[in-house]
Amino acid sequence: MKSFTWLVAVSLSSVIFFSGCDKADKQKRIINQLMQVDRNFSLLSVEKGSHASFLEYIDDSCVLLRPNRYPVIGREKIEEMFSKPDTSFTLTWEPLYADVSESGDLGYTYGIYTVEMDSPEGNLVTKKGTYVTIWKKNRNGDWKFVLDTGNQGLGQKNGDNE
Repeated sequence: MKSFTWLVAVSLSSVIFFSGCDKADKQKRIINQLMQVDRNFSLLSVEKGSHASFLEYIDDSCVLLRPNRYPVIGREKIEEMFSKPDTSFTLTWEPLYADVSESGDLGYTYGIYTVEMDSPEGNLVTKKGTYVTIWKKNRNGDWKFVLDTGNQGLGQKNGDNE
């Protein structure tokens, strides 16, 4: 009887241990997936422009928080905001970190963005900042962002913070 009890205890412990590992592995896979989605979002910004990229990855209920503006809420308002051409600059970013909810359908990324544009004198100007994006999975299982904001000020010529 003792050996049976011991066998049951070891079996249950193994099941609990390995199911916890599976859950942690699944969480890690989802985080890596979200990091890649954010990288793909940036790559599309280079290929098609930031406006097209944002409109591709945006959730219909999205909110954009931008300096010196009220929140821009919803796809329609954001499409209006992005109606002007964005060919005068290139926006890229690199996520540094991501995390997701236990359910795996809500997450966030943050990182460093870079904007490159020509100055009036014709010189290339590079500006950097930080960003955070909040993501959720839609009904199709695709990650779409529901909130995006950024802060300017990294890596400026006068007062380099890097």
